[in-house]
Amino acid sequence: MDPFDSSKQVLQNFLSHSSTLMYTGGDFLLNTTFLRGFSGSLHLVLLLGLLVSWTGKKIWAQRNGVGSEQSRRRSRIWYYKPTLFCCLGLSLFNLVLCAANYFYWYANDWSEEKLVSLLDLALKSLAWGALGVRLYGQSSDFGVSKLPLFLRVWWGSYLSIACYCLVIDVVLYGKCVPVRTQYSISDVVSVVTGFFCCYVGFFGKIEIDDCLLEALLNGNSVTSNAKLNRSPGSETVTPYSKAGLLSIISFSWLSPLMAVGNEKTLDLEDVPQLAPRDRIAGALPGFKEKLKSDAGSSNGVTAFRLVKALIMSEWKEVISTAVFELLITLASYVGPYLMETFVQFLNGQRKFESKGYLLVSAFLVAQLVECLSSRQMIFRLDLVGIRTRSLLVALIYDKGLNLSCQSKQGHTSGEIINIMSVDAERIGDSCWCMHDPWLVLVQVGLALAILYKNLGLAAIAAFVASVLVMLANIPLSKLQEKIDEKFMESKDKRMKATSEILRNMKILKLQAWEMKFLSKINELRNIETGWLKILFYTEAMTSFVFWGAPTFVSVTTFGTCMLLGIPLSSGKILSAIATFSVLQDPIYELPVVLSVIAQTKVSLDRVASFLRLEDLQNDVIEKLPQGTSDMAVEINEGNFTWDLSSSEPTLKDINLKVINGMKVAVCGTVGSGKSSLLSCLLGELSKISGALKLCGSKAYVAQSPWIQSGKIVDNILFGKEMNRERYESILEACCLMKELEILPFGDQTIIGERGINLSGGQKQRVQIARAIYRDADIYLLDDPFSAVDAHTGSHLFKECLLGLLSLKTVIYVTHQVEFLQTADLIVVMRDGKITESGTYSEILHLGADFTELVGAHEEALARLGSHQAGPDSEASGINNEESRTENTVEKEENRNVQDGEVRVKGQLVQEEEREKGRVGFLVHWKYLTAAYGGALVPFILLAQFLFMLLQMGSNYWMAWATPVSEDVEPAVPGSTLILVYVALAVGSALCILFRSSLLATAGYKTATILFNKLHLAIFRAPMSFFDATPSGRILSRVSKDQSAVDLDIPFIVAEFAFSMIRLLGIIILITQVAWQVLIIFIPVIATCVWYQQYYMPSARELARLMGVSEAPVIQHFAETISGSTTIRGFDQESRFRDTIMELSDAYSRYMFHVDGAMEWLRFRLDMLSTVTFGISLIFLTSIPEGFIDPAIAGLAVTYVLNLNTIQEIVIFSLCNMENKIISVERIIQYAGISSEPPLTIEDDCPCPSWPTCGEIAISDLQVQYAPHLPLVLRGITCTFPGGMKTGIVGRTGSGKSTLMQALFRIVEPCAGQILIDGINISSIGLHDLRSRLSIIPQDPTMFEGTVRSNLDPLEEYSDEQIWEALDKCQLGDEVRKKEGKLDSPVAENGENWSIGQRQLVCLGRVLLKKSKILVLDEATASVDTATNNVIQQTLRHHLADCTVNTIAHRITSVLDSNIILLLDHGLVAEYDSLKRLLDKESSYAQLAAEHATRWRSVSAAKTM
Repeated sequence: MDPFDSSKQVLQNFLSHSSTLMYTGGDFLLNTTFLRGFSGSLHLVLLLGLLVSWTGKKIWAQRNGVGSEQSRRRSRIWYYKPTLFCCLGLSLFNLVLCAANYFYWYANDWSEEKLVSLLDLALKSLAWGALGVRLYGQSSDFGVSKLPLFLRVWWGSYLSIACYCLVIDVVLYGKCVPVRTQYSISDVVSVVTGFFCCYVGFFGKIEIDDCLLEALLNGNSVTSNAKLNRSPGSETVTPYSKAGLLSIISFSWLSPLMAVGNEKTLDLEDVPQLAPRDRIAGALPGFKEKLKSDAGSSNGVTAFRLVKALIMSEWKEVISTAVFELLITLASYVGPYLMETFVQFLNGQRKFESKGYLLVSAFLVAQLVECLSSRQMIFRLDLVGIRTRSLLVALIYDKGLNLSCQSKQGHTSGEIINIMSVDAERIGDSCWCMHDPWLVLVQVGLALAILYKNLGLAAIAAFVASVLVMLANIPLSKLQEKIDEKFMESKDKRMKATSEILRNMKILKLQAWEMKFLSKINELRNIETGWLKILFYTEAMTSFVFWGAPTFVSVTTFGTCMLLGIPLSSGKILSAIATFSVLQDPIYELPVVLSVIAQTKVSLDRVASFLRLEDLQNDVIEKLPQGTSDMAVEINEGNFTWDLSSSEPTLKDINLKVINGMKVAVCGTVGSGKSSLLSCLLGELSKISGALKLCGSKAYVAQSPWIQSGKIVDNILFGKEMNRERYESILEACCLMKELEILPFGDQTIIGERGINLSGGQKQRVQIARAIYRDADIYLLDDPFSAVDAHTGSHLFKECLLGLLSLKTVIYVTHQVEFLQTADLIVVMRDGKITESGTYSEILHLGADFTELVGAHEEALARLGSHQAGPDSEASGINNEESRTENTVEKEENRNVQDGEVRVKGQLVQEEEREKGRVGFLVHWKYLTAAYGGALVPFILLAQFLFMLLQMGSNYWMAWATPVSEDVEPAVPGSTLILVYVALAVGSALCILFRSSLLATAGYKTATILFNKLHLAIFRAPMSFFDATPSGRILSRVSKDQSAVDLDIPFIVAEFAFSMIRLLGIIILITQVAWQVLIIFIPVIATCVWYQQYYMPSARELARLMGVSEAPVIQHFAETISGSTTIRGFDQESRFRDTIMELSDAYSRYMFHVDGAMEWLRFRLDMLSTVTFGISLIFLTSIPEGFIDPAIAGLAVTYVLNLNTIQEIVIFSLCNMENKIISVERIIQYAGISSEPPLTIEDDCPCPSWPTCGEIAISDLQVQYAPHLPLVLRGITCTFPGGMKTGIVGRTGSGKSTLMQALFRIVEPCAGQILIDGINISSIGLHDLRSRLSIIPQDPTMFEGTVRSNLDPLEEYSDEQIWEALDKCQLGDEVRKKEGKLDSPVAENGENWSIGQRQLVCLGRVLLKKSKILVLDEATASVDTATNNVIQQTLRHHLADCTVNTIAHRITSVLDSNIILLLDHGLVAEYDSLKRLLDKESSYAQLAAEHATRWRSVSAAKTM
């Protein structure tokens, strides 16, 4: 009979005759059918009451016009979350019980009792579910004192009927009347929940709360108040710091953030701050104290002591996670331990009726313990990792800030940044495996115990096989470790080279070297990808061992059973398979963990080695309080060195006394030790002997300007409070006031990296303003006037040194003799010694070295005088000098990238752009099809499908072919059983090998293609891109994002696809056993997908925010390393430490919430998986004996044991893929940036000898830096004759450097043209143009390498030619002194060469190249007059037939020029021969007169 027909007839009998209710007396009150029917009726009343209440309130709200603002106000019931959880949990419980009873009774005849019970359970499920929804959606209409009377009465009635039913169960049990177990369980649950609801209903209160509290498994809105109260940079602390137990377990403290992420795109201010205990400021002092107490000094830091200090700092979390790990391990083996018992139960061995429910309960409790412990363990380990990384970053930063110059030369900034970004992060990431070494012993021990219980001595074979697999993994892990180490080393080299190239991209483009240097990067990448390829295929072999290990162990174990005659039953087989599945992880993870430990050890050794480097000596300077001595500076018999290992001191026998308020000038030839003397006073050099005393505070202006990324005002204030009056007076003195007024944002304008959007003179003046605003006692100025024009230099000297600093002690280095006459003391340096000292008049005739310097200057002035018209012209210049001083700055209007940024509508450096919303399908598609058009993807998926089919087939074969019990005859002989199993297992293993190999090939190829596209786009990008983009952003993409593409994304994408196939396989297997389980599977999977969709918007934006917040950390770190001397010179170390802490905390803040959000999702998926697992088990235990094959049902349970893990992996890998694919998105974003015009144009390629004459014809040239910006050059027309020398002069901002940039096509003209020997330069390729021109830039650039590689990076010249060039530029003798000669090392940025020497190296490059056209852009600004004369003489003799265009501030630098071009406001003010301009009252003649009389005017200012 059809069961549904049977149920209809039962219902009719029940309603017509009511036979079961017609009992004599009160016996009907003991009848189960009556009790269940009454309970169902009560819940039906509740359901109807809730429906009427909801409908009535909706109608009332519409009629009374209740606004959305009021409807959003929420009433918070006392114990709101537990009450809501109770309602929803009770609804789910009754649904599960209803489904289980239905499945159990499905195969049997229906009865009135069963039908009424099912109706009761269904109504309970609906009623409690509706009540839960009603509570979640409650409004303030409930009132403010008590819950509705209807609800409280109903809860009381529910408790009464539940207690009555439980009492009846007890009474019937006492009378030996059988009571169904499910009834007893239901009644106990009803009584407990009834008591709780009544307690809340009668003793609880309702409080109106404007913040929505999120439910355990839901939460999708926050109040408007919460939004209104948020503000950028708000100090809202994460709710985790004050979360309750239930909130911590369920991660519901994150629900408000997830809700905000669903309503809008998350921004920086939406994410709460870290709790104080998780910030660096709170954790660093204790960590430093522990490290110091153990290591003593920094020299005693070792990897072990570092680990010990880290563990002691986090000992509470270490212990708690160890407990969770142990619980997880114990819970994971409950399933394999009970598997045989479960199979035998299904086979009919049921000693008592409730055995099935006890088994289900044991499985469920173990599953719950494993899930809850896993979530807490992983999150807490993530938290430990975040704290560890933050502490190490702060420690490394602190070390980098105090590193000695000698130590810094041994470690480039790229290497130090790598230690901070890569090694610190790797150590933090390794925290997840801190317990694995001891845990693997527990896991293997438990597995062997279970195997011994089921298989006896065959467990020994399993143990031996496990050990063999582990031993096989050890060489693989060691090989992987070595490969990984080599891979990291090659990555370090590439990143170091990339960092240096990005810093010097402009010079590479000017010299047409960028493609050569790109090829060098590609060569380094080829070495890196060689190791990456080996690493991928090693991973493939490791994957083969991982998936083949359980098969090998099981074949060995089962084969041993056959040999020893141990009987095998399906229960024992399934228990062993489940055990092998659990044992798979420790077998695989042990070598992986060992590898991770080894990699972490490498990183720890690198960090410890860095921390052991020598700091600056603390005892170099004896600091005296201000006012305690008349001497500001005193050095007695001082010997100092940059390198303690060198036998020759850098500074020898230094004796110097400087009285407070003195002005001391330091002069000397290039490389004489002038800058070293200032560095000595800063404490930068190591002291060999002698004494150095400083009285008062100090400020420092470096020769190479150091400007921080950020606002101009912040660079000037440099941490001090704003004093507007003093600030503005300093701006006026430094010629900055008018320039700032021109800028649209004034002093709020953001300066690009290294001050890229300021000219050299502007950067120097910002530095001077910063030093003056410091209001220090002692000022150390290293050649501060070299980068400014003559008039500005005079103005700065008078207004700053002789004005604002008139009462201060100033020690300044200068090459300009005109600034020496007013000094109180002149110090002449040669070969690291003070050879002469005294006033100007004292040493002018007595000192040979000083006489030589002054003589060189007078020689230049004499040459100038020979061109001048005479006294009248000179007088004219003198008379006009004063008026010109007043009007100088007013004429500085236009700005450009070199001479200052033009008026802009937006800041040059913007906040980093980030994509918003879902990662587009196109990004995924581009990634999947990058390698071979995606041809390998179908084969990889096919291999995984075949692996899954063969693996399931082998387990199915073992379950089917072995008897359920020992007394049943086996279906096949033992030999056949093993042979078929081995064949299937080998097939599955080969599929894995094939799959892993294809995946390695595809991953390697994709990484290579994306790398090449990214780097080609970066190297071909225009200079405007580098001006506006801090290098930290680019480095973030070429390092971290590229690492994700190299090492993570291929395996994450594959993991999602593979786990999806496994999940589908398990679902298919389970539905073959019991298709009814699909009733649960479908809604659970739908809910999982909904949660994933709910989670992704927040997770995606958090990942993007995390990526954006990482670049500032790297940027600040790199800036600090390059400017550490200035930072220490201003005593600003503590402020910069605070800044790195804030930036690092910001990065940790997003990482913390990314990890928390992941666990928020995984907890909910775990609960849903547990529900699916529980319902499946209840269904299997409820099916009557013989209805299904116990062995196949046991096999299904074996796979269901891993269901929550696999289901979690599917969603986790999908989310992880969404997060990680952002790296691909970021790479594609930069791969699509616009590029410069073509490097070569085949149809318009000039002949090899071009240019032959070198004539440059400029016609109506107009240049602007963007379409919306004003013109910088406003129609220049002139001709530079071939073979002649042209001097280009003008005030700062007149357009000199813009003209040269247009010549090299760094910027493209918007109108007009430039012809070189009749060829329009815009019609030919960039390399064809730039490779035929030469330039000596204002900022001399040297690359890390050798002298040879710096002079001849393209390797085009012989050693003889290089030596010849070195001799011509006066560097030959200096290089011959060095041990390596041409192979002598050059440090990063040429730090072991003086700036003047670097400038001479740039001259050597030009002499080698022998171009027909040469541009000198302030090329002699950093050298003394004598060296300048040498350079000019060299140019006259060796480049006599070249067209030389000289941009200069020194009038003496253009005395050899045939023609002078004077620019003013982007126009040609004067253009004529030098003689003619000097013969008439021209602007140039006034400039020349001003230069000739400058020291006279300065001297007059001194005597006033």
